[in-house]
Parts: sequence; structure tokens; C-alpha cells
Amino acid sequence: MSALVFDIVAKCSTSKARVSRMRLPHHVVDTPVFMPVGTQGTMKGLTSGQLDDLGCQIILGNTYHLGMRPVCCVHLWQRRERAT
Repeated sequence: MSALVFDIVAKCSTSKARVSRMRLPHHVVDTPVFMPVGTQGTMKGLTSGQLDDLGCQIILGNTYHLGMRPVCCVHLWQRRERAT
């Protein structure tokens, strides 16, 4: 299986909006979705449990900061079962 599979679930013929699913190696993310940015591989001020309680499906990692302090598996480092 590829690292990313993007399936369009529904389209609006008027606005061109769409509902999709991104299938990632560790999680399936429904879109549109709010994706907070985790600077240096972590969300400031919230725990992983709080993010899960909020329904956060994915966190974006700033690759510049991760390159400065490499982590092999960000989702394991964050103790997070969802997409990173």
C-alpha cells in the first residue's frame, strides 16, 4: 500500500467543495479537517489526550524544527495513536 491514498467521497457541483478521506500509514483522516501545527514535534499547552478529546485527527509537524532535532517516529514520541 502507498503512503498516501486520497479518496473523494462527495463533491458539490455549485461550490466545488468536496469531502474526502486521506489514508495514511497510521490513520485515516476525514477532510476538510482542522490541522494544528506542532512546533518541534509537539503541541504547546495541550496533551495528546486533550487533542483526542477535541477530535483532532492529524497534527502537522514543522519539518525545519524536526530536521534540527530529528525524531524517528513522531507519533510514537508524542504517544499519539492518530496521524502526524
